[in-house]
Parts: sequence; C-alpha cells; structure tokens
Amino acid sequence: MSSTAPVPVKPSDFIRDIINDDLEAKRHQKVITRFPPEPNGFLHIGHAKSICLNFGLANEYRETLPNSGTRCHLRFDDTDPVKEDTLFEEGIQADVRWLGFEWDGFYHASDYFEKMYEYGEHLIKSGKAYVCSLTDAEIKEYRGDVKTPGKHSPYRERSVEENLDLFSRMRKGEFKDGEHVLRAKIDMANANMKMRDPMLYRIRHTKHHMTGDKWCIYPMYDYAHPISDAIEGITHSICTLEFENNRELYDWVIDNLIEYAKFPSRPHQYEFARLNLNYTVMSKRRLLELVEGKHVRGWDDPRLPTIAGMRRRGITPESIRNFCASVGIAKANSTVDMNQLDFFIRDDLNQKAPRVMAVMKPLKVVIENYPEGKTEELEASYWPHDVPKEGTRKVPFTRELYIEQDDFMLEPSKDYFRLAPGKEVRLRYAYLITCTDVVKDASGNVTEIRARYDEEVKVGENPVGRKVKGTIHWVSASDNVDAEVRLYERLLIDEAPPTGKDSEFLDAINPNALQVLTGCKLERSLGECKPGDRFQFERQGYFIADEKDSKPGALVFNRIVTLKDSWAKAQKK
Repeated sequence: MSSTAPVPVKPSDFIRDIINDDLEAKRHQKVITRFPPEPNGFLHIGHAKSICLNFGLANEYRETLPNSGTRCHLRFDDTDPVKEDTLFEEGIQADVRWLGFEWDGFYHASDYFEKMYEYGEHLIKSGKAYVCSLTDAEIKEYRGDVKTPGKHSPYRERSVEENLDLFSRMRKGEFKDGEHVLRAKIDMANANMKMRDPMLYRIRHTKHHMTGDKWCIYPMYDYAHPISDAIEGITHSICTLEFENNRELYDWVIDNLIEYAKFPSRPHQYEFARLNLNYTVMSKRRLLELVEGKHVRGWDDPRLPTIAGMRRRGITPESIRNFCASVGIAKANSTVDMNQLDFFIRDDLNQKAPRVMAVMKPLKVVIENYPEGKTEELEASYWPHDVPKEGTRKVPFTRELYIEQDDFMLEPSKDYFRLAPGKEVRLRYAYLITCTDVVKDASGNVTEIRARYDEEVKVGENPVGRKVKGTIHWVSASDNVDAEVRLYERLLIDEAPPTGKDSEFLDAINPNALQVLTGCKLERSLGECKPGDRFQFERQGYFIADEKDSKPGALVFNRIVTLKDSWAKAQKK
C-alpha cells in the first residue's frame, strides 16, 4: 500500500466520507461490502438503491485501490426456512445481474451454521447466553415496554452445564418448536428493547432449502448477520434506517466473539435512508398481499415496484441506476416523487427507442381524391433531429387510413388544432388532408371520416401563404399490424397510502392502473419486432413488446411511460 491517502471517490456522501476517513486513518486497507437479501420474496426498487450503493462502492474503490482485494459479496441471509425458497434466490440473482452488477463472492448465512452453533456454545460458556423455556407470549410479557423495564426469565441463571446440555439436545431434535430458545444475557432494563436478552436461536423442525434436514435449530437474523459479516471480512456493513436500533446488538455479538473467533475484520454497521416512492407500497407483506389476493398478475406485474415488474414493464436498468444516483444517500427517510423516476426513464429511452407510429383507438379516414389501390412507400426517420442516430423505414400510404379517435372532434374548441370538419392537418411524414364529411352510426357516433388531400403540396413541404398547425400520426388501413396494448398507470390513487396493520391500503388501489386496448393498429415495420424491443409510439409514449405474452402475429405491448406527466395533470383535474 502507498503511504499517501487515496483520493476521495466522487460523488460524495456520508457513507463515502466514512470510508475515506477509514482508509486515510488506515483502519482498513480495502473496502468489502455486501448485499444481504433474505430469500423470502422478490426485490423491489428500494432494494435497487441498496444494490447500486453496495456494488457501486466496490466498483468505485476498486479503481481507487487497485489490487487491494476490494469486493462486494452477494449473501443470502437464509435463517428462516419457513419462508425461503430457491425460486427467490434465482430471482434475486437475475435482478442483480440485470441491474448491471456482478458479485465477487457468493455466500449463504447457512454456510456458517456450524460456526454459529460453536459461537453459541462459547457465549454460554462465557456466561453471555442461556437456554430459556418461556413461551413466546411469556417472553414478550417479561420484556416490558419502553416505559417499563423487563424482568428476568426464571431460567436466566441456569448453570453453564445445563445450558450446554439443553442447547445440544435442541440441536439433536429432542424438543418441539417453541419449547426452548437460546437467548443472550444482556440487560432486561436496557432502554433499547433489542438488548433485553434477545433471542439467538429458536427451534424449527422445517427442511431448509440449502441444508435439508441437517438442522432443526436456526439462528436469528440479528445473531447470524454480524457473524456472517465478520467471517467474510466485511469492512462496512451498510443497511437501511429500520436497522438502526439493531446496531447495538450487532456490536454486542461481534465484541463478545471477536477475540475467540479471530475474525479477519471488525465490521461496523452504518444506516442510510431507504427509498420510498409515492403512489405505491414496498413492504414485502403488502406486496405479498397484492399478489396472493390476485390484485395484480404475479410478482412481475408491471404495476408493481418489484424489479421483475419494472423489467417486464420495459424500464431500463440504466434509468434505475441513474434514478438511484439522483436520490442520493441521506440519513433521514423521505418519499421520492414517482415523476422523478419517470424523468430518468424518459431520458434514457429518448436515446434508445426508435420512433414509430401506432394508433390505439382507430378511426377510419377515407381520402376520396387519392386513387384506389395505390400505395406510396414514404420515407420515415426512426430518430428525431436531436438524437444523433441514423435509420429510416418505409411506411405505406394508402387511400384508407386509421387515425386516433382523439385526433378528431366534431365540434372543436378554438384551440383545437387536430382534425375537424373543414379543418386541415398534416399527416406525419405524409400529406395535408382536410375533413370534408363524416359518417355516423344509428347512435350518432362518428364511424368514418371523409377527407381530401392537397395534391399540390408535396410530402414534407409547407404550403405558401397558409399555416398548418396540427400534425397527427396515422397507419395504413390495409397494410398494418394488429396488437394488444396495455396502458399502465400508478398502482394506487393515494400519494401516501395507509400504513396501518390491516388491509386498508387495498382501498387505494387505482382501478385504472391497467387498461387493456385490443384492435390497436401499428405500422407495418413493427411486424418484425421481438419480445423486449422498445419503441416510442409517436405522440403516445414509450412501449415494449411484452417479454412473456408478445408473439409474432399476436403482438402485445406494455406502455413503459408517457411522453409527458399526464398523471399529474389528471390528478389536478
């Protein structure tokens, strides 16, 4: 190592400041972080912030400290076999990789179960742990509350020999679930409730997805997590603010084992503000309720804030990384506006999504002075002038076209610049047309528009002496592609949904969070698109061919995001 302090990594925040101070003071010679999800559910946008932070720190300091051994681990904290599954592990790994990161070491807390048991015996021998035979309800009662000190368990003064015997028999499976637990012997009057003789082990006669039936006792998260960090040599254990009260117990576990265990490092826990978004929920319990209650179509439903759902919706990993960077690392919780995420989605897709034309709610237009049977192949650019990319396609122009129903108004207002009786508009990449007549059904609804095109004005030209304000998109009625289009909006109608323990938040589900449009007409070029291809439908928004449901001849598109913040306007109205 050089004797000079490393140059601080930018951007800076309080976490990076701590790391830089540690490196400058030579408390650490390298930086080792970890991302430690529990494999009991799917990750969401809040986890993405933690992923970007932990893996991002390792990537940054690896450049600053080359050949130092700076790393980031992926470790599954698999200490509760009742809720865990390899399905979740596979999904989490896919999410981390999709976000653009790769781990330097892959671990499970269960890799260290034998060591954890040994350390449990050491704590017993040191008079720092005991086997307690109170029921869960009694343990809760004995713990007291924030105003009342707890009282000692009647089993707190068991001898070392009796505790070791009971702990050994717990491991052998001689007792039923809940019959005994191993507790730390700390302080039943501690102001921090986490320190009132917390549970270290409980009995669970449940098969573990990694260790099978080898164990019937499992360590608690607050015991397993600091030990896993210390064994792996983690230097900076970074977690969200809800674990702030756990830090005292984290330190107690390490301080009471480090001399015996000879850990390669003394990790410290640091907490940062979690990512909260408005108009959605991100607690695992709430998300599970939405999925199991069939309020959404699974964990990858594009209305959910899960990474799987956002990926299926068509949001790019780059936009999520940029969004997380913009939110920054703070010490106080706050809620971020969903529009901030939408901004980064649009900003990224603007450079990546070719422009095409699609008509969601078709209304037929017949151009009466255009020859029947004639087709012109008009040149249309995939990219606007401000995107430095090249590429065009041919769009067929025919006598009969489709336009959007919303682009025609029978009795237009003064500031309406689209098609109306007697009004002229420009067809994107094509001619100027004027509405001459309409066809209505028995109910008075317009079913067809009759129009004429200006034969004297060539494609792309501006007529001398008159200004045409409106430009609308269109698709040939005889040469197009049918598709289903799914329009996604905010999951909830409440900006800050209820956070109570019941299911009150379900009342805030937005009934219009998904609108499915069938019979949509897309330009011919989209017939060749593949699942996962993204486009900007001109004047409509950004869309992706659904990775699961879209097939050749039966295209399905998901709206990723609108071109403008239509949600805010709708809410004001």
